[in-house]
Amino acid sequence: MNVTVETDDRLCVVDVTDRVADVVPADADGLCTVFVRHTTAGICLQENERRLVGDIERFLSETVADEGWDHDELDGNADAHLRAMLVGNSVTVPVSDGELDCGTWQSLLFVECDGPRTRQVSVRVV
Repeated sequence: MNVTVETDDRLCVVDVTDRVADVVPADADGLCTVFVRHTTAGICLQENERRLVGDIERFLSETVADEGWDHDELDGNADAHLRAMLVGNSVTVPVSDGELDCGTWQSLLFVECDGPRTRQVSVRVV
């Protein structure tokens, strides 16, 4: 199963919790792995609070410089690769009776580092 994510900015955070929950089978029990199929985007399990989302974006922007990387000579997006590496490309969440078993404040946040783009996120339940 895949979830499509469209982004409007180069660096942004998108809550995909509901989209992922919508593709989990109603009778599922086990583990749901959400995997980002791109090297310049990531996924994390974090609180979807407006100020924290801004802090995540600012942290990634300030931690990794926009330019000055060797890979930029190839396609100008080394910063996106490095930011995505910090975030990570997968998250695993327990599933019980077809529902994601996240904590009260946990959301699945897709982190775009090289947008705007249309991305595919893989969702698998075992």
